[in-house]
Amino acid sequence: MADRGTWLVDVFHDGAFSGNPLAVIASDTELDAATMQRMTRWFNLSETAFLLPPTDPAADYRVRIFTLERELPFAGHPTLGSCHAWLEAGGTPRDPDRIVQQCGAGLVSIRRDGDRLAFAAPPLIRSGPVERAHRAAVARVLHLDPAAILACEWVDNGPGWIGVLLASAYDVLHVQPMRHHPGRVEIGLIGPQPAGSDTAWEVRTFFTDAQHALTEDPVTGSFNASIAQWLRASGRADTGYVAAQGTALGRRGRVYVDYDADGQAWVGGRSQLIVGGALLV
Repeated sequence: MADRGTWLVDVFHDGAFSGNPLAVIASDTELDAATMQRMTRWFNLSETAFLLPPTDPAADYRVRIFTLERELPFAGHPTLGSCHAWLEAGGTPRDPDRIVQQCGAGLVSIRRDGDRLAFAAPPLIRSGPVERAHRAAVARVLHLDPAAILACEWVDNGPGWIGVLLASAYDVLHVQPMRHHPGRVEIGLIGPQPAGSDTAWEVRTFFTDAQHALTEDPVTGSFNASIAQWLRASGRADTGYVAAQGTALGRRGRVYVDYDADGQAWVGGRSQLIVGGALLV
């Protein structure tokens, strides 16, 4: 595996070491899924991405994305981090105005936006209010009074997200969820920042790992992509905005959301190469 390029990319950062780190491994030959899962667990980051030659002629490259537990069809910070690594390695898109990524969810368009990359938010595969019993279970996981939840909706674009709207960023930052849960959890929180803040929303996301521990993600592109659509559809956002995430973990993640003339949400952020080299085994 000495010929495989390897990068560590800081995605959605606001200064080095402030975003969500991603390991990216490039190869001309596809590893088996068990090996990719084992390597992902060794890196011990929230996700590891594997860059591969595309099989769709419309794509510039292909990526497979693994968490510590499973493979995902799509995820946001691996999309931007993989694109950054592909460009860093000399990748040249067929269309100079956009890069096309192939992944388990299909083709994802990515554009350069100044010093940022941004991906087109994929459509939701499940939306609408969470049923009453499930909403009560979500409140228990978050250790919240159900009355504190202003809205609770499915905002699933692949990972299985449930979005929970609270009254303020302060409320979001003071949630202390369960530490373990026997079932699968993918819950994201969002609350508005005070007037005059440099960001519009505070975001936090929680998911269970392979040992059923509840883990907080530093910055989550897929959830930010899904809530961008939810906020616009519900009338809570009619223009672009910047969201903060990772604050509770001591990070300064920044997610930039814009809407084009067709209403398509674009989710962007800054990415920075931290480490580059080759695997020696």
